[in-house]
Amino acid sequence: MISAILIMALGAVILGAALGFAAVKFRVEGDPLVEKIETILPQTQCGQCGYPGCRPYAEAIAKGEADINRCPPGGADGVQKLAELLGREAKPLDAEEKPKQTARIDEQRCIGCTLCIQACPVDAIVGAAKQLHTVVGSLCTGCELCLKPCPVECISMKTLNPDIDTWKWQRPVITLRQVS
Repeated sequence: MISAILIMALGAVILGAALGFAAVKFRVEGDPLVEKIETILPQTQCGQCGYPGCRPYAEAIAKGEADINRCPPGGADGVQKLAELLGREAKPLDAEEKPKQTARIDEQRCIGCTLCIQACPVDAIVGAAKQLHTVVGSLCTGCELCLKPCPVECISMKTLNPDIDTWKWQRPVITLRQVS
C-alpha cells in the first residue's frame, strides 16, 4: 500500500516537472519587433491610422503592410523613432499633427447617456446611466472618439499646455548635408 502511494507521488512529481518544462519550453511570446514598435506608438487606441488600435497597427508595420507615418497622435517624432528602429526612411506624417489634448464634458449639458463611455477605448470617462459623466484627465489620450456619439454635443477637446504632467520629449531632427 505504501509503495503504491510512493509510486503515485513520484509519478505526480515527474508529471508536474514534465508539464512545467513543456510550459516553459513551448511558451509563446510576442514578436519582439512588434513589442518595440508598440512601445513607440502613443497607445491612444484611436484608430486614426486605419487600424483598430496601436497593437494591430504595430503588427501591420512589422509585417511591412503599413506605412510608419499614419499615426497623428505620435506625430513626426513618432515617425522618426519608427524609421530609426526599422531602418526606413522617415516620411512626412500622413495626417495633420495635433497637439496633446484631452476631452472635457460640459456638466450642465450632459444627459448621462453613456455613449461616450462606450466609445472610449481607454476607459477615461466615468459615470452611470442618467448621471453626470466626467473625464479622468490622466487617462484621456485625446483620441476624439467620444465626440461623435454624444447626442447633445457636450464634449469638447481642450489643448493641454506642456507642463510637468503633459510634456513629452521632442528631439530635434538633425539633417546632415554635404558641403561642397
